[in-house]
Amino acid sequence: MKVLYPEVSSALNELEVVIETYCVENSVPPPPGTWELIQARIPGQEIRKREPETDDKKDAEPRTAKSDYVEVEVSDSFIRVHKYWRLAFVIVFVLSKIFLIAGLYYYFKADSQQQEIERLKSTIQQQQVTR
Repeated sequence: MKVLYPEVSSALNELEVVIETYCVENSVPPPPGTWELIQARIPGQEIRKREPETDDKKDAEPRTAKSDYVEVEVSDSFIRVHKYWRLAFVIVFVLSKIFLIAGLYYYFKADSQQQEIERLKSTIQQQQVTR
């Protein structure tokens, strides 16, 4: 819709400016020394705030392919490791339930067999007494 309707495009641009202004006005200052660390990581580049775009500026300058944002690479394996541990926990949990059910089944089966053996022994003894 932004491409088809210029009113939507200008409204979105105005909304972005309002949101950025709100964020700047209500921002919390970073810890001391943060700005120096950022500047040390980005040599030769300046971080600029966005300025509201006007129709005159759009016509005069064609849009460049260069981004206004700094590319950041993150090598964080916490989420991947977390997923693997969760999968391992689920597997161990399911296996423990399966072994619990199997153990109870074989316990009651052995108990019923023991009772059956006792009953057969008593019937054999009664038959021997009656003979």
